[in-house]
Amino acid sequence: MPTTQANSQERIARQLLTQSPGLFLGVDGENCAHYWDSYEFAVAVVPRDAAAVDDAEKFELKETPLATLGEWCEHVRGRRGWDVGPRVGGSLVGDLAQAVEA
Repeated sequence: MPTTQANSQERIARQLLTQSPGLFLGVDGENCAHYWDSYEFAVAVVPRDAAAVDDAEKFELKETPLATLGEWCEHVRGRRGWDVGPRVGGSLVGDLAQAVEA
C-alpha cells in the first residue's frame, strides 16, 4: 500500500531547509542522507538513526571552503564515500566532454 508519509530523514531535512525537503543527493558511507537546497545553497546531512533536527547538520556552502554542489559531492566522496549517489546532474557540455574522453 503506497504511503505519503515521509521517512524520518526526509522529515528532518524538511525542518532544516527552506526548499522542503530539498533534492535528495544520496547516502554517504556513514549512512547519512544528503539533501540539497538550491534556495539557500545549503546541504542537510541527516544520519539514518536521527530522531530530531538536533541530530542532523545543515551546511551553507558560503560558510565552507566549497563553492559548488559538485565540490560538496567530491568532498563527501573523499571523506566518507558514497553508498548511494550522488544524484547530481551535470551540464550538457560536461556530459559531452566526458563522453568524448571515454
